[in-house]
Amino acid sequence: MSFPLLLRRSFSTSIRCSYRTKNIPEDIVAEALTTQPTRRGRSEDIQSIKNIKPEAEPQIASTPKAVGKRKPRKANIPLPVNRIDLPPRSTWRNYFPTSGMAFKSRISIANPETAALVADSFVPSGSRDKVVVEAYPGPGVLTRALMQLPKERIRKIIVLEDVEQYLNFLNPLQEADPRVQVLPMNGFSWDTYHQLDVQGFLDDVENIPWNQSNPYLHFISHLPMDVLGEQLLAQLLRCAPEQSWLFKYGRISMSYLMHDWVWDRISASPEHQARHFYPDATNPAYSLKTENRRRGTPFIAGTFRPLEHQIIQPGMLDKWDYCLRKLFVLKSTPLKDAVGHLAPGSDALKSYLAGDDVPPDQRTDMTKSIRKMSVEDWAAVVGAFDRWPFAPEELLITDSFSRDDRI
Repeated sequence: MSFPLLLRRSFSTSIRCSYRTKNIPEDIVAEALTTQPTRRGRSEDIQSIKNIKPEAEPQIASTPKAVGKRKPRKANIPLPVNRIDLPPRSTWRNYFPTSGMAFKSRISIANPETAALVADSFVPSGSRDKVVVEAYPGPGVLTRALMQLPKERIRKIIVLEDVEQYLNFLNPLQEADPRVQVLPMNGFSWDTYHQLDVQGFLDDVENIPWNQSNPYLHFISHLPMDVLGEQLLAQLLRCAPEQSWLFKYGRISMSYLMHDWVWDRISASPEHQARHFYPDATNPAYSLKTENRRRGTPFIAGTFRPLEHQIIQPGMLDKWDYCLRKLFVLKSTPLKDAVGHLAPGSDALKSYLAGDDVPPDQRTDMTKSIRKMSVEDWAAVVGAFDRWPFAPEELLITDSFSRDDRI
Protein backbone atom coordinates (compact mmCIF):
# COMPACT_ATOMS: atom_id res chain seq x y z
CA MET A 1 0.00 0.00 0.00
CA SER A 2 1.35 3.42 -0.89
CA PHE A 3 1.46 6.47 1.35
CA PRO A 4 -0.54 8.63 -1.12
CA LEU A 5 -3.29 6.01 -0.82
CA LEU A 6 -3.34 6.46 2.95
CA LEU A 7 -3.42 10.23 2.57
CA ARG A 8 -6.21 9.97 0.03
CA ARG A 9 -8.30 8.21 2.69
CA SER A 10 -8.30 11.54 4.56
CA PHE A 11 -10.16 13.23 1.70
CA SER A 12 -13.47 12.92 -0.02
CA THR A 13 -13.19 13.16 -3.78
CA SER A 14 -15.67 14.07 -6.46
CA ILE A 15 -15.27 12.77 -9.97
CA ARG A 16 -17.36 11.67 -12.88
CA CYS A 17 -16.05 10.20 -16.13
CA SER A 18 -17.73 11.34 -19.29
CA TYR A 19 -16.47 11.27 -22.83
CA ARG A 20 -19.22 13.20 -24.57
CA THR A 21 -20.89 15.13 -21.79
CA LYS A 22 -22.72 18.27 -22.85
CA ASN A 23 -24.55 19.23 -19.65
CA ILE A 24 -22.98 18.91 -16.23
CA PRO A 25 -25.35 19.01 -13.23
CA GLU A 26 -24.28 21.81 -10.92
CA ASP A 27 -24.26 19.53 -7.91
CA ILE A 28 -21.38 17.58 -9.40
CA VAL A 29 -18.22 19.20 -8.08
CA ALA A 30 -15.77 17.61 -10.46
CA GLU A 31 -16.02 16.29 -13.97
CA ALA A 32 -13.83 13.90 -15.87
CA LEU A 33 -13.22 15.84 -19.01
CA THR A 34 -11.95 13.74 -21.82
CA THR A 35 -12.19 14.05 -25.53
CA GLN A 36 -11.97 11.55 -28.29
CA PRO A 37 -8.59 12.09 -29.96
CA THR A 38 -9.03 13.43 -33.43
CA ARG A 39 -6.78 12.75 -36.34
CA ARG A 40 -3.13 12.41 -35.38
CA GLY A 41 -4.05 12.34 -31.68
CA ARG A 42 -5.03 16.03 -31.44
CA SER A 43 -7.64 16.96 -28.87
CA GLU A 44 -10.40 19.47 -29.49
CA ASP A 45 -10.77 20.31 -25.80
CA ILE A 46 -7.40 20.10 -24.09
CA GLN A 47 -4.05 21.25 -25.36
CA SER A 48 -1.13 19.63 -23.66
CA ILE A 49 1.98 21.79 -23.92
CA LYS A 50 4.58 19.05 -24.14
CA ASN A 51 7.94 18.72 -25.75
CA ILE A 52 7.44 16.45 -28.76
CA LYS A 53 10.79 15.55 -30.25
CA PRO A 54 10.73 14.91 -33.99
CA GLU A 55 12.04 11.58 -35.16
CA ALA A 56 15.51 11.67 -36.60
CA GLU A 57 15.60 11.57 -40.39
CA PRO A 58 17.18 8.40 -41.81
CA GLN A 59 20.56 9.06 -43.29
CA ILE A 60 21.06 7.45 -46.70
CA ALA A 61 24.60 7.56 -47.99
CA SER A 62 23.60 7.53 -51.65
CA THR A 63 21.24 10.50 -51.34
CA PRO A 64 23.00 13.79 -50.69
CA LYS A 65 21.17 16.39 -48.66
CA ALA A 66 19.43 19.06 -50.63
CA VAL A 67 21.14 22.43 -50.51
CA GLY A 68 19.18 25.52 -49.66
CA LYS A 69 16.10 23.62 -48.42
CA ARG A 70 16.39 24.58 -44.78
CA LYS A 71 13.18 25.69 -43.17
CA PRO A 72 13.44 29.40 -42.41
CA ARG A 73 13.41 30.38 -38.77
CA LYS A 74 10.15 31.81 -37.55
CA ALA A 75 10.37 35.54 -37.03
CA ASN A 76 9.30 37.07 -33.75
CA ILE A 77 5.57 37.60 -34.00
CA PRO A 78 4.31 40.74 -32.25
CA LEU A 79 1.78 40.27 -29.49
CA PRO A 80 -1.81 41.17 -30.36
CA VAL A 81 -3.06 44.50 -29.04
CA ASN A 82 -6.08 42.85 -27.43
CA ARG A 83 -4.76 40.30 -24.97
CA ILE A 84 -7.82 40.17 -22.74
CA ASP A 85 -9.16 37.69 -25.27
CA LEU A 86 -6.90 34.81 -26.28
CA PRO A 87 -5.86 34.47 -29.94
CA PRO A 88 -7.41 31.73 -32.08
CA ARG A 89 -6.16 28.28 -31.11
CA SER A 90 -4.78 27.81 -34.61
CA THR A 91 -2.20 30.50 -33.78
CA TRP A 92 -1.29 29.39 -30.25
CA ARG A 93 2.05 27.97 -31.36
CA ASN A 94 3.06 31.47 -32.36
CA TYR A 95 2.68 32.70 -28.79
CA PHE A 96 3.03 29.59 -26.61
CA PRO A 97 6.04 27.44 -27.62
CA THR A 98 5.76 23.69 -27.19
CA SER A 99 9.45 23.04 -26.49
CA GLY A 100 11.80 24.04 -23.71
CA MET A 101 11.92 23.39 -20.00
CA ALA A 102 9.14 25.89 -19.23
CA PHE A 103 6.63 24.26 -21.60
CA LYS A 104 7.32 20.57 -22.11
CA SER A 105 5.23 19.39 -19.16
CA ARG A 106 2.56 22.09 -19.12
CA ILE A 107 -1.05 21.41 -20.03
CA SER A 108 -4.08 23.64 -20.12
CA ILE A 109 -7.67 23.62 -21.29
CA ALA A 110 -7.93 25.20 -24.72
CA ASN A 111 -11.67 25.05 -25.45
CA PRO A 112 -13.62 27.90 -23.76
CA GLU A 113 -16.80 25.81 -23.66
CA THR A 114 -15.02 23.02 -21.79
CA ALA A 115 -13.42 25.56 -19.46
CA ALA A 116 -16.86 27.02 -18.70
CA LEU A 117 -18.15 23.57 -17.69
CA VAL A 118 -15.13 22.99 -15.46
CA ALA A 119 -15.38 26.42 -13.83
CA ASP A 120 -19.07 25.94 -13.12
CA SER A 121 -18.44 22.51 -11.56
CA PHE A 122 -15.50 23.71 -9.44
CA VAL A 123 -17.39 26.80 -8.20
CA PRO A 124 -21.03 25.74 -8.52
CA SER A 125 -24.24 27.65 -7.98
CA GLY A 126 -24.66 28.50 -4.33
CA SER A 127 -21.00 29.47 -3.82
CA ARG A 128 -20.53 32.90 -2.26
CA ASP A 129 -17.53 35.24 -1.91
CA LYS A 130 -14.86 32.66 -2.66
CA VAL A 131 -11.19 33.50 -2.82
CA VAL A 132 -9.70 31.30 -5.55
CA VAL A 133 -5.95 30.60 -5.70
CA GLU A 134 -5.16 29.28 -9.17
CA ALA A 135 -1.75 27.73 -9.92
CA TYR A 136 -0.36 26.78 -13.33
CA PRO A 137 -3.12 28.55 -15.32
CA GLY A 138 -1.16 28.54 -18.59
CA PRO A 139 -2.69 30.96 -21.12
CA GLY A 140 -5.66 31.43 -18.81
CA VAL A 141 -8.64 29.82 -20.50
CA LEU A 142 -9.90 28.47 -17.17
CA THR A 143 -9.08 31.79 -15.49
CA ARG A 144 -11.30 33.59 -17.98
CA ALA A 145 -14.06 31.04 -17.42
CA LEU A 146 -13.89 31.67 -13.66
CA MET A 147 -14.15 35.40 -14.34
CA GLN A 148 -17.32 34.79 -16.38
CA LEU A 149 -19.11 33.08 -13.49
CA PRO A 150 -21.68 35.18 -11.60
CA LYS A 151 -19.67 37.71 -9.62
CA GLU A 152 -21.29 36.82 -6.30
CA ARG A 153 -19.60 33.41 -6.44
CA ILE A 154 -16.00 34.72 -6.51
CA ARG A 155 -14.67 37.89 -4.92
CA LYS A 156 -10.96 37.36 -5.65
CA ILE A 157 -8.85 35.29 -8.05
CA ILE A 158 -5.14 35.02 -7.23
CA VAL A 159 -3.27 33.70 -10.26
CA LEU A 160 0.18 32.11 -9.79
CA GLU A 161 2.24 31.91 -12.99
CA ASP A 162 5.90 32.65 -13.69
CA VAL A 163 6.24 31.91 -17.42
CA GLU A 164 6.58 35.13 -19.41
CA GLN A 165 4.71 33.91 -22.50
CA TYR A 166 1.67 33.10 -20.35
CA LEU A 167 1.95 36.29 -18.31
CA ASN A 168 1.64 38.27 -21.55
CA PHE A 169 -1.98 37.07 -21.73
CA LEU A 170 -2.68 36.97 -17.98
CA ASN A 171 -1.57 40.42 -16.84
CA PRO A 172 -4.23 42.24 -18.89
CA LEU A 173 -6.91 40.36 -16.96
CA GLN A 174 -6.19 42.27 -13.76
CA GLU A 175 -6.72 45.50 -15.66
CA ALA A 176 -10.06 44.24 -16.98
CA ASP A 177 -11.33 42.86 -13.65
CA PRO A 178 -10.28 44.26 -10.24
CA ARG A 179 -10.97 40.86 -8.65
CA VAL A 180 -7.98 39.33 -10.49
CA GLN A 181 -4.44 39.55 -9.11
CA VAL A 182 -1.70 38.00 -11.24
CA LEU A 183 1.49 37.17 -9.33
CA PRO A 184 4.66 36.13 -11.22
CA MET A 185 5.29 33.21 -8.86
CA ASN A 186 5.71 29.46 -9.27
CA GLY A 187 2.86 27.37 -7.86
CA PHE A 188 5.28 24.56 -6.94
CA SER A 189 7.44 26.67 -4.61
CA TRP A 190 6.62 26.73 -0.90
CA ASP A 191 7.95 30.28 -0.74
CA THR A 192 5.14 31.37 -3.05
CA TYR A 193 2.50 30.54 -0.44
CA HIS A 194 4.62 32.11 2.29
CA GLN A 195 4.65 35.30 0.25
CA LEU A 196 0.85 35.18 -0.05
CA ASP A 197 0.77 35.47 3.74
CA VAL A 198 3.58 38.01 4.07
CA GLN A 199 2.14 40.31 1.43
CA GLY A 200 -1.36 40.07 2.86
CA PHE A 201 -3.17 38.53 -0.11
CA LEU A 202 -5.11 36.19 2.21
CA ASP A 203 -5.67 38.57 5.12
CA ASP A 204 -9.38 38.75 4.34
CA VAL A 205 -9.84 34.94 4.37
CA GLU A 206 -11.77 33.78 7.41
CA ASN A 207 -10.38 30.99 9.59
CA ILE A 208 -12.97 28.24 9.99
CA PRO A 209 -12.75 25.55 12.73
CA TRP A 210 -11.70 22.12 11.43
CA ASN A 211 -15.06 20.58 12.27
CA GLN A 212 -16.61 22.76 9.55
CA SER A 213 -15.75 23.11 5.86
CA ASN A 214 -14.31 26.44 4.76
CA PRO A 215 -16.44 27.57 1.79
CA TYR A 216 -14.50 30.81 1.23
CA LEU A 217 -11.09 29.56 0.03
CA HIS A 218 -10.53 27.25 -2.94
CA PHE A 219 -7.31 26.04 -4.56
CA ILE A 220 -7.38 25.21 -8.30
CA SER A 221 -4.51 23.96 -10.44
CA HIS A 222 -3.56 22.25 -13.68
CA LEU A 223 -1.04 19.54 -12.71
CA PRO A 224 2.09 19.48 -14.90
CA MET A 225 2.57 16.19 -16.73
CA ASP A 226 5.81 15.24 -15.01
CA VAL A 227 7.07 13.99 -11.69
CA LEU A 228 6.78 17.50 -10.22
CA GLY A 229 3.04 17.46 -10.85
CA GLU A 230 2.60 14.21 -8.92
CA GLN A 231 4.97 15.43 -6.23
CA LEU A 232 3.00 18.67 -5.81
CA LEU A 233 -0.27 16.78 -5.37
CA ALA A 234 1.27 14.35 -2.86
CA GLN A 235 2.85 17.16 -0.85
CA LEU A 236 -0.37 19.16 -0.64
CA LEU A 237 -2.33 16.07 0.46
CA ARG A 238 0.21 15.61 3.24
CA CYS A 239 -0.57 19.10 4.55
CA ALA A 240 -4.13 18.21 5.60
CA PRO A 241 -3.27 16.06 8.67
CA GLU A 242 -0.94 18.77 9.96
CA GLN A 243 -3.42 21.54 9.06
CA SER A 244 -0.59 23.44 7.37
CA TRP A 245 -0.31 25.32 4.05
CA LEU A 246 -3.77 26.67 3.08
CA PHE A 247 -5.36 24.11 5.42
CA LYS A 248 -4.52 26.42 8.32
CA TYR A 249 -7.64 28.29 7.20
CA GLY A 250 -9.70 25.14 7.67
CA ARG A 251 -10.95 22.33 5.46
CA ILE A 252 -10.66 24.01 2.08
CA SER A 253 -11.38 22.34 -1.27
CA MET A 254 -8.67 21.59 -3.83
CA SER A 255 -9.57 21.10 -7.50
CA TYR A 256 -7.16 19.73 -10.08
CA LEU A 257 -6.96 19.02 -13.77
CA MET A 258 -4.73 15.97 -14.13
CA HIS A 259 -3.84 13.23 -16.58
CA ASP A 260 -5.98 10.13 -16.07
CA TRP A 261 -2.93 8.03 -15.20
CA VAL A 262 -2.35 10.34 -12.21
CA TRP A 263 -5.98 9.86 -11.18
CA ASP A 264 -5.54 6.08 -11.50
CA ARG A 265 -2.59 6.21 -9.13
CA ILE A 266 -4.10 8.54 -6.56
CA SER A 267 -7.50 6.80 -6.44
CA ALA A 268 -6.02 3.30 -6.42
CA SER A 269 -7.34 0.28 -4.57
CA PRO A 270 -4.84 -1.48 -2.27
CA GLU A 271 -5.98 -4.89 -3.50
CA HIS A 272 -4.81 -4.33 -7.08
CA GLN A 273 -1.10 -4.94 -7.62
CA ALA A 274 -0.67 -3.97 -11.27
CA ARG A 275 1.72 -1.13 -10.43
CA HIS A 276 3.07 0.93 -7.54
CA PHE A 277 0.00 3.11 -6.97
CA TYR A 278 -2.55 0.43 -7.62
CA PRO A 279 -5.29 1.24 -10.20
CA ASP A 280 -8.81 0.14 -9.34
CA ALA A 281 -10.61 -1.97 -11.93
CA THR A 282 -13.95 -0.65 -10.62
CA ASN A 283 -12.90 2.89 -11.48
CA PRO A 284 -14.32 3.97 -14.88
CA ALA A 285 -11.02 5.65 -15.65
CA TYR A 286 -9.13 2.37 -15.20
CA SER A 287 -7.31 0.85 -18.15
CA LEU A 288 -4.72 -1.90 -18.30
CA LYS A 289 -3.16 -0.14 -21.26
CA THR A 290 -0.65 2.48 -20.22
CA GLU A 291 -1.51 5.69 -22.03
CA ASN A 292 1.32 7.79 -23.36
CA ARG A 293 1.52 11.48 -22.60
CA ARG A 294 0.92 12.98 -26.02
CA ARG A 295 -1.72 15.57 -26.78
CA GLY A 296 -5.23 14.18 -26.87
CA THR A 297 -4.96 11.62 -24.07
CA PRO A 298 -7.77 11.81 -21.49
CA PHE A 299 -7.70 14.19 -18.56
CA ILE A 300 -9.65 14.22 -15.33
CA ALA A 301 -11.05 17.13 -13.35
CA GLY A 302 -11.45 16.29 -9.66
CA THR A 303 -12.04 18.01 -6.33
CA PHE A 304 -10.57 16.88 -3.00
CA ARG A 305 -12.15 17.86 0.32
CA PRO A 306 -10.46 16.96 3.63
CA LEU A 307 -12.50 14.79 5.95
CA GLU A 308 -13.06 16.01 9.49
CA HIS A 309 -11.51 12.87 10.96
CA GLN A 310 -7.93 12.43 9.76
CA ILE A 311 -6.45 8.95 10.09
CA ILE A 312 -3.05 10.64 10.54
CA GLN A 313 -3.22 12.77 13.65
CA PRO A 314 -1.38 16.13 13.94
CA GLY A 315 2.28 15.63 14.81
CA MET A 316 2.30 11.98 13.65
CA LEU A 317 3.26 12.39 10.00
CA ASP A 318 6.96 11.67 10.57
CA LYS A 319 6.13 8.43 12.42
CA TRP A 320 3.82 7.33 9.63
CA ASP A 321 6.61 8.04 7.13
CA TYR A 322 9.09 6.06 9.20
CA CYS A 323 6.92 3.00 9.76
CA LEU A 324 5.72 2.84 6.15
CA ARG A 325 9.19 3.12 4.67
CA LYS A 326 10.77 0.64 7.08
CA LEU A 327 8.11 -2.01 6.60
CA PHE A 328 6.98 -1.58 3.02
CA VAL A 329 10.28 -2.96 1.69
CA LEU A 330 9.20 -6.25 3.29
CA LYS A 331 6.05 -6.49 1.19
CA SER A 332 5.59 -10.27 1.35
CA THR A 333 6.68 -10.68 4.95
CA PRO A 334 4.03 -11.34 7.64
CA LEU A 335 3.66 -8.49 10.09
CA LYS A 336 4.77 -10.72 13.00
CA ASP A 337 8.16 -11.15 11.31
CA ALA A 338 8.44 -7.64 9.87
CA VAL A 339 7.65 -5.56 12.96
CA GLY A 340 11.06 -6.34 14.44
CA HIS A 341 12.70 -4.41 11.60
CA LEU A 342 11.33 -1.07 12.80
CA ALA A 343 14.05 -0.63 15.41
CA PRO A 344 16.16 -2.69 17.83
CA GLY A 345 13.80 -4.37 20.28
CA SER A 346 10.67 -3.50 18.29
CA ASP A 347 9.46 -7.10 18.51
CA ALA A 348 7.92 -5.83 21.74
CA LEU A 349 5.25 -4.13 19.61
CA LYS A 350 3.59 -7.51 19.09
CA SER A 351 2.16 -7.29 22.59
CA TYR A 352 0.77 -3.81 21.78
CA LEU A 353 -0.94 -5.14 18.66
CA ALA A 354 -2.14 -8.63 19.59
CA GLY A 355 -1.29 -9.25 23.23
CA ASP A 356 -3.63 -10.91 25.72
CA ASP A 357 -4.53 -7.53 27.23
CA VAL A 358 -5.75 -6.22 23.84
CA PRO A 359 -9.53 -6.70 23.35
CA PRO A 360 -10.15 -9.42 20.75
CA ASP A 361 -12.03 -7.04 18.44
CA GLN A 362 -9.06 -4.62 18.46
CA ARG A 363 -6.28 -7.10 17.83
CA THR A 364 -4.26 -6.82 14.64
CA ASP A 365 -3.85 -9.88 12.42
CA MET A 366 -0.11 -10.51 12.73
CA THR A 367 -0.14 -13.17 9.99
CA LYS A 368 -1.15 -10.62 7.35
CA SER A 369 1.60 -9.67 4.89
CA ILE A 370 2.69 -6.04 4.70
CA ARG A 371 1.19 -5.53 1.25
CA LYS A 372 -2.20 -6.77 2.48
CA MET A 373 -2.43 -4.42 5.44
CA SER A 374 -5.40 -2.06 5.57
CA VAL A 375 -5.32 1.59 6.60
CA GLU A 376 -6.65 0.53 10.00
CA ASP A 377 -3.79 -1.99 10.34
CA TRP A 378 -1.23 0.71 9.60
CA ALA A 379 -2.90 3.05 12.10
CA ALA A 380 -2.61 0.34 14.76
CA VAL A 381 1.10 -0.21 14.01
CA VAL A 382 1.92 3.51 14.07
CA GLY A 383 -0.12 3.96 17.25
CA ALA A 384 1.77 1.13 18.93
CA PHE A 385 5.09 2.59 17.76
CA ASP A 386 4.09 5.96 19.22
CA ARG A 387 3.25 4.41 22.61
CA TRP A 388 6.40 2.29 22.76
CA PRO A 389 8.76 4.02 25.24
CA PHE A 390 11.90 2.83 23.43
CA ALA A 391 10.94 4.09 19.97
CA PRO A 392 13.85 5.92 18.32
CA GLU A 393 13.67 9.69 18.42
CA GLU A 394 15.70 10.06 15.23
CA LEU A 395 13.31 9.04 12.46
CA LEU A 396 15.45 9.82 9.43
CA ILE A 397 16.02 6.76 7.26
CA THR A 398 19.52 6.68 5.79
CA ASP A 399 21.08 4.28 3.34
CA SER A 400 24.17 2.27 4.15
CA PHE A 401 26.00 4.29 1.53
CA SER A 402 25.65 7.83 0.26
CA ARG A 403 25.03 9.00 -3.28
CA ASP A 404 28.68 10.02 -3.52
CA ASP A 405 29.72 6.47 -2.63
CA ARG A 406 27.66 5.08 -5.48
CA ILE A 407 29.19 7.28 -8.14
